[in-house]
Amino acid sequence: MKPRSDPAADLPDDVLVAGILDGQEELFPVLVARYETRLFRFIRRYTGDSEDARDVTQEVFLKVYSALDDFDPRYKFSTWLFRIGGNAAIDHIRRRKARPASLDLPLNEDGEVPQIDLPDTRPDPLEDLSRARLRQELDAAIDRLPDDYRELISLRHYGELPYEEIAELKEMPLGTVKNKLFRARQTLRDLLPKSTV
Repeated sequence: MKPRSDPAADLPDDVLVAGILDGQEELFPVLVARYETRLFRFIRRYTGDSEDARDVTQEVFLKVYSALDDFDPRYKFSTWLFRIGGNAAIDHIRRRKARPASLDLPLNEDGEVPQIDLPDTRPDPLEDLSRARLRQELDAAIDRLPDDYRELISLRHYGELPYEEIAELKEMPLGTVKNKLFRARQTLRDLLPKSTV
């Protein structure tokens, strides 16, 4: 017997938000499930660290839940969510730069550094290495892009936002967004080593 899917999963964002505001808090996890992966990838692009990105993503959903009554239904929920996400990621980076990082490892109950033996579950080390190098080269090239290009690339490819939502979020004409993304990709291609293009 096939498990039945949650009928709320097919509801549009604005209907879910209206339901949550009417007291149906059980609908909020539907919004979280719909956007958490894309938001996490978008925030990770800013923070450069998966753990930080997870923390910031959770923080964003808590902010969104507590500020849901401020959402203006004339706009797309995802645009509002990614605006909050981008601001939270920038705030996190500023806070991180302001505090010194600890180099101490956590201690166990005996006051000693615990031994951590992790099983190696990676498929092919050479494939992983080439994929990691490509990712590093791509990240380094994205970091060298001008700020506006870097943000548009992050919104489109990490946040997976459609052009229309990016235009709304950045308050730019749709044609400008498409044009800037085209130029950002060309610039990115020029910044990548020829072996990766």
